[in-house]
Amino acid sequence: MKTLYIECHMGAAGDMLMSALYELLEDKEGFLNTMNGLGLPGVHLEAVRGASGGISGTHMKVTVHGQEELEHDHDHHHGHEHHHDHDHPHDHDHEHDHEHHHDHEHEHHHHHHATPGHIAEIIDALDLPDEVKANARGVYDAIAQAEAKAHGCPVGDVHYHEVGALDAVADVTGVCYAISLLKPDRVVVSPIHVGSGTVKCAHGVMPVPAPATANLLFGVPVYGGEVMGELCTPTGAALLTHFAQSFGPMPPMTVDAVGCGVGTKVFAGRANCVRAFLGEDAQEANGTITELVCNIDDMTPEALAFAASRLLELGALDVYTVPGTMKKGRSGHVLTVLCEGDREKELARAVMEQTTTNGLRVRRCAKYFLTPGSGTVETRWGTVRVKTAQGYGVRHVTAEYESAAELARANGLPIQTVLEDVQKHL
Repeated sequence: MKTLYIECHMGAAGDMLMSALYELLEDKEGFLNTMNGLGLPGVHLEAVRGASGGISGTHMKVTVHGQEELEHDHDHHHGHEHHHDHDHPHDHDHEHDHEHHHDHEHEHHHHHHATPGHIAEIIDALDLPDEVKANARGVYDAIAQAEAKAHGCPVGDVHYHEVGALDAVADVTGVCYAISLLKPDRVVVSPIHVGSGTVKCAHGVMPVPAPATANLLFGVPVYGGEVMGELCTPTGAALLTHFAQSFGPMPPMTVDAVGCGVGTKVFAGRANCVRAFLGEDAQEANGTITELVCNIDDMTPEALAFAASRLLELGALDVYTVPGTMKKGRSGHVLTVLCEGDREKELARAVMEQTTTNGLRVRRCAKYFLTPGSGTVETRWGTVRVKTAQGYGVRHVTAEYESAAELARANGLPIQTVLEDVQKHL
């Protein structure tokens, strides 16, 4: 199973996550070309080499009209900072400066503010796959809800500073796009280091983690420590909780690639980075299944076929028969019913009700299975739905019979002709 493990020993920010995932990509130039061709006004991404605590990695430099966010006026230092214009949160997170400026005293009069609805419109207009845009919108929805709860205002009243908004959109969409290219079967994230202490804001002193970050991390294992400052931003928290299927230590896995996203803030004796590991997890069974088995030699084929059909209708995962020779040389069949463990008793009763058997055997088995999915393929005659299955470094794609058959009938073609064309486009 292709596993992506994200290590957050120094928290997480959007740009550092993007930098770590960028290092895992095979076509790094293609990723940057796509991101720089999205049409975000004045936004440009550049991957620059960096190092922290003796560890080499990538810093994804995101500039807006030629300036990186930490270079802007208005005290926007942008390193894990969220400059909130009074009650209007501006969620930016870049250099791990770990300060949380909610300043409303500096000048904003020549900058506009973006609402969550405006951000959604920006994302929807990007030339990215629908799945990527849906994930990006989901991340922003979570941020807006967390910020609104933190500030006690409706979600619609949350505003993002225009420059920071464009910068953060690049971070969020970049992470979502990178994950779509990596196509992991599962994402596991370490417990998240959130930092400790307090940070100053216009309203006074705010505890770490910041309220919006804390809202996003409900149910997630986190910890503080001796590092003073904010290590995990709302954007980082929203991205991690959106994609993670589980949180915990690195699972047993064979690592194929390691990516490191570094920040520019220096911490004595600590590497300021986010690391991402991509590989195959240990080849262990990823599920269990129950087999109900019995021998039958006194049912007609038609009656047995009816019984098999009814067992499927009653919830069996699969039903099949194998011809066999029973005692005294009688011909018969071995009937096998596959079901989930919690349906064992129910299906065992159904087998004895629908067939002539007086008893059956139960086998509880470990099983390996590929994660199912679906998609479409465009052929010369139209769209065909396909079923996908992937995991353990394996990917299968099969045309759905009814979809292929419908297209074959509509165009007066043999179904094999349609299926062959589907294969050419996979």
